[in-house]
Amino acid sequence: MTQNTETIAVLDPITPQTAERLRGLLPPGMRLTHGTARDEAHLRSVIAGADYAVSGQIAVPGAVLRAATRLKLLHKWGVGVDNLDLDAARELGITVARTTGSNAVPVAEFTLGLMISALRNLAHSHAELSGGRWTGGNYARPAMMLSGKTVGIVGFGAIGKTVARLLSGFGCTILYHKPKPLDPAEDAALGVRHASLSELLAEADVVSLHCPLTPGTAGLIDRAVLSAMKPTAVLVNVARGGVVVEADLVWALRNRVIHGAAMDVFETEPLPPDSALLGLEGLTVTPHVAAIAADNFETTVRQMFGNIERMSRGEAIPERDIVVA
Repeated sequence: MTQNTETIAVLDPITPQTAERLRGLLPPGMRLTHGTARDEAHLRSVIAGADYAVSGQIAVPGAVLRAATRLKLLHKWGVGVDNLDLDAARELGITVARTTGSNAVPVAEFTLGLMISALRNLAHSHAELSGGRWTGGNYARPAMMLSGKTVGIVGFGAIGKTVARLLSGFGCTILYHKPKPLDPAEDAALGVRHASLSELLAEADVVSLHCPLTPGTAGLIDRAVLSAMKPTAVLVNVARGGVVVEADLVWALRNRVIHGAAMDVFETEPLPPDSALLGLEGLTVTPHVAAIAADNFETTVRQMFGNIERMSRGEAIPERDIVVA
């Protein structure tokens, strides 16, 4: 290793195969290390000598950042930064960046898959047949089509807009809710209409969450909101687990307040094996994998490593990717 070699530490536990794929894309003069466990003591040891750190789903608290002796940049492998201690990064003078827009298509595609799964009972059918039971169309909850339905998108950034574009072929009416509406021309181009949250909940057959986790969105989907949805509606969450009050969702599904739900993100991750969500009728669950697509891997990593290489050369990281300067 040459004296000027810099180290990128991927904090998430990754497989040797993923590590080798990453090494094949490394900028010149850099080496890669990575985590093998999720506990804080291990993360402190991994980050200690790193020049750059990468986090996908692993939480990075201030105690971990303070263990770094020469860290210049903490980079999110994705877009949601609620699992990073941004205040500690500011205090320590560590730049924070993310791969804005990199996972919009895979997450949007996955979202449509979850919509169809929730509407058509795919998870239930799979579980029944895997258990040797041929139930045909005898579902506990009626199967419904996505085509022609009203879809309400809560949060309308790159992912929400991509969901709207993909839905165009289904003949859906698309409502969206965000604090600041788009320009009318952009609404028209996307074929969408801005709505208040109460209007969206009252009209939507599918409510799809794509908002960041902030103090304003934490616990947004609670018992009152679920009660305001149509009894035939489904909820899809590929945003962040903390946006949904899980105990209230369990209540809503058990009491048939809504038709069904599909979730890729959870209040606690990994999801505890004794979670009330597991085995819950009307619910499809997946382990935070909406952004993972093998054929999107290189595009995302090149964006992330490109930002690391820019910082190494003393150049500016694109403004859209900067979280903490």
